[in-house]
Amino acid sequence: MRRRLISARIGERLLKVAGWSVVALIVAFIILPAVVVAISAFNDRAILTFPPQSWSLRWFRRAFTYGDFAVGFQNGLIITAFASSIALVVGAGFAFAIDRYSFRGKMALEAMLTSPLVIPHFTIGLGFLILAAQVHATRTFALVIVCHVVLVLPFVMRSVYVSLRNLDGRLDLAAASLGARPGMALWTVTLPLLIPGLFSGWLFAAILSFNEFTASLFVTAQATQTLPVAMYNYVREYADPTLAALSVIYIVVTAGLLTLANQFLGLGKVLNVEHAR
Repeated sequence: MRRRLISARIGERLLKVAGWSVVALIVAFIILPAVVVAISAFNDRAILTFPPQSWSLRWFRRAFTYGDFAVGFQNGLIITAFASSIALVVGAGFAFAIDRYSFRGKMALEAMLTSPLVIPHFTIGLGFLILAAQVHATRTFALVIVCHVVLVLPFVMRSVYVSLRNLDGRLDLAAASLGARPGMALWTVTLPLLIPGLFSGWLFAAILSFNEFTASLFVTAQATQTLPVAMYNYVREYADPTLAALSVIYIVVTAGLLTLANQFLGLGKVLNVEHAR
């Protein structure tokens, strides 16, 4: 019996070590390309090579001063601001309706709103391009914004929906028992408690919208191209480490925003990650 217990404990430890080893290998496989790109960004030569023979920061300067990148960055901010804000209002409204009410076609509506999670983005972008051609519309900011709203809407809905599910329903009943009308209870009780979920949904929508490339390639023109599209056009003409430097900036800014959001909002609670552990 004692030998069996010892063998079982050894087996459990071996399985635990094997599990951690597999996780470490997967994480290393994911992170290693980013590490190689980050190191290559400091290469002094005008060609993307690894490892660098000499070191320089000039490609970071070029990333900040290249004209198309500046225009793409400005366009991206405009599109991201409108798309994420519209998606926040629309997504929060649909999430509230799906969580609080029962109606015919509820499941079909939810499936339709979350379908961009499974439909390839190039299909959505091509569909918007064909639709714009059918109605004789040009590739303006409006078209790009509507396309981005469709793409990021599921993430806003998920964030707000999870926040609604984590709310104590008795708070609304308490507000009603004190004489608050449904609109007043929503404004004074529900919305303040949903602020972390609303902000995290807007933040994820903004990050995804700003980084969106595949669909944007179809619906943007020269005057409305976003930064990822400008990066794609750049890599077709040049092979220097400028894009590697810009990628490092992308990673640092995105990681910083998510870290700050997690620090002040607790994204684990908002996204229901802590409850799943």
